[in-house]
Amino acid sequence: MLEKTKSPGIECSHICEKDIGQLLEKEWLLTNERGGYSSSSIICCNTRRYHGLLVGSLNPPVDRIVALSNCLEMLIFNGSGESSAKSHGDIHRNNFTTSSGNGKKIFNLSTFEFSGKIAPQGYAFLRRFHRNTGAHFDYVVDGLKLTKSIYLDRKADTIAVVYDFTSVTAPAEFVLRPFVALRDFHTLQRSYAPLCSTTLADGLLVYHDIPDSCQLNLRAPAMSFVKDKQWWFNFLYRTDKDRGQDFTEDLWSPGFFKCQVDSPVRLVLWANLDKKCKPENLADADIERLRRDLQRHQDMVVAAAKTSNHSFKTLCLAADQFITNRQMTQNKQLSITNNNGARDGQHNATVNRVTMLAGFPWFADWGRDAFVALPGLLLDTGRFEQAKSVLTTFAQASEKGMIPNRFDDRSNTAYFNSVDASLWFVNAAFQYFETTKDSQTMTELLLPTIHSIIDSYYNGTIFNIKADTDGLITAGNSDTQLTWMDAKCGGEAFTPRYGKVVEVNVLWFNVLSWLAKFYASRDEKAQIHFKSLADKVAESFCRSFWNDDYGYLNDCILPEGLADGSLRPNQIFAVSLPFSPLTSEQQKSVVEVVRKHLLTPYGLRTLSATDNRYRKIYAGPQCQRDEAYHQGTVWSYLIGPFVEAYLKVNDFSRKSKKETAKFIQPLLEHLKEQGCLGQVSEIFDADAPHQARGCMAQAWSVAELIRAYKLIYG
Repeated sequence: MLEKTKSPGIECSHICEKDIGQLLEKEWLLTNERGGYSSSSIICCNTRRYHGLLVGSLNPPVDRIVALSNCLEMLIFNGSGESSAKSHGDIHRNNFTTSSGNGKKIFNLSTFEFSGKIAPQGYAFLRRFHRNTGAHFDYVVDGLKLTKSIYLDRKADTIAVVYDFTSVTAPAEFVLRPFVALRDFHTLQRSYAPLCSTTLADGLLVYHDIPDSCQLNLRAPAMSFVKDKQWWFNFLYRTDKDRGQDFTEDLWSPGFFKCQVDSPVRLVLWANLDKKCKPENLADADIERLRRDLQRHQDMVVAAAKTSNHSFKTLCLAADQFITNRQMTQNKQLSITNNNGARDGQHNATVNRVTMLAGFPWFADWGRDAFVALPGLLLDTGRFEQAKSVLTTFAQASEKGMIPNRFDDRSNTAYFNSVDASLWFVNAAFQYFETTKDSQTMTELLLPTIHSIIDSYYNGTIFNIKADTDGLITAGNSDTQLTWMDAKCGGEAFTPRYGKVVEVNVLWFNVLSWLAKFYASRDEKAQIHFKSLADKVAESFCRSFWNDDYGYLNDCILPEGLADGSLRPNQIFAVSLPFSPLTSEQQKSVVEVVRKHLLTPYGLRTLSATDNRYRKIYAGPQCQRDEAYHQGTVWSYLIGPFVEAYLKVNDFSRKSKKETAKFIQPLLEHLKEQGCLGQVSEIFDADAPHQARGCMAQAWSVAELIRAYKLIYG
């Protein structure tokens, strides 16, 4: 049998119906190196359109497809299960039905939600959920004990759903009906979709009856397949409903697998998604080999971090879930020989480059997020080669001194709609250099892009980004949203931040200061040049942004010179980043104001509660959520810069470390017990009880918690 997890997991004993809401709020997530994943609630009832047992990537790490949505699992004692598996009505009779005539008992282990009803209620048989290399569910049914385990292959969009029957008190038939969506993960499936299937020797292929359709390969070697095509209607996704989105879906089932269980046995359902018909993808599927590979990878992740601390191990494994590969086209020089001899030529080769997804379930790789997160996710966890690859991946895609803010969800198209992503890239590059002392990578692969960014920002590039006469960077206009506070709906920008923005200019000052430091022992002329620019920016920054009336920094200076004095958290970077343009007293004042007005147990609010634009809760339809996104909503990643700033102004004293340990404790508890277990949510409501919202797993949230943890505990 498969090795049990050593962690305590999440206990699900003594579940009663009133607990269902809390159980549905807890989620699990498995990811692979392609951008694919497997995820659901801890009772395997999907609550989002993005949930699914297998969500694969056709163009890694994007173009993601919800392939296998879920399965109906039934145990039938003293009788045949074929007619029962065909009956849609059976699932609406709570946990089991007793058929008249032959007295057979049918137990449903699954849990689904339809309009106004949870049916069946298989969670009543669930005794324990726990997660390690896979997600595990322990059931007890009429004396029979069963552990369901879900494993996701690291290198392929393949899952194994393993059913380990460990104690069998009476013979039973096990019936497994797969539900297929086979649709883009942003959309919902409907019953008019042209889904069909082809039966194979020990499984089947499911696909759309259209040219070039991707295909789902299902295989259960120890079970027989019964063809029984059905559409099941109106699965309800409560999280989508709460977000004001369409929230019901139809799912297709080509039939069901069945097997007699008379004694302890292991049954495995394999599922693989690919662009073309490749039954051989599962030909050599081996569950023990898959489990060993996953365990070996996790051991390597922990070993790279060189830690024995349990909490930090958990953080390292959380960080690992965002590291993926991007397939990129790269020009390669070739020597082509023809009848006239050798000549130089080129061809385009597809290569895998390491990148980082910004968050699950819906984000791809975003430049800003990647380079805010890189120091925590990769440098503090000892993954230097991958850090180098992420930096060079984005450097290769840069244009006009701009680092891509994001790539398209279905292609490699890069979008350059950010003023700060390029500056975060430079900061991350120097953090990499400071950590690794890798001069060759810095000078040959990163420094040319860094200089391109500096020259473009100073002289001017797209979106009106340029240095003003005072040395500060100005960017955008009333129609652009170029900073991380970029929510916009129906043409309305809820946080119009253009002109001179506080964190952009703090980053600009840091970029110039990094270069002055870099050239101090390499090129005196360059060092003097960048030091002079940095000094000018520092002087202008304090003059323009310091709000002497309130003892904190203005959020931005509009082009006409009007200061936006909104009390926001962006000013904390003026203290937390390696170089600060502020005096020590100003730094202390900023930290104290932020602590008093913006700090919560889960990060920093995006706006003071005293502001009339403040929104207590992030909920409702898209525009309502967008309005609240940066008007009070708590962002957990901001705990990192706040902890660093607090420690700095208190000289990293023992007392300040003890205090900041209290600041991060709620997020460490959230990591283990709330939301997506083993992950950190993107955002939280501004007001208590600070309900987790947004992405269930956010890269920079994990990264900044890692950085804060290391700053406190070393």
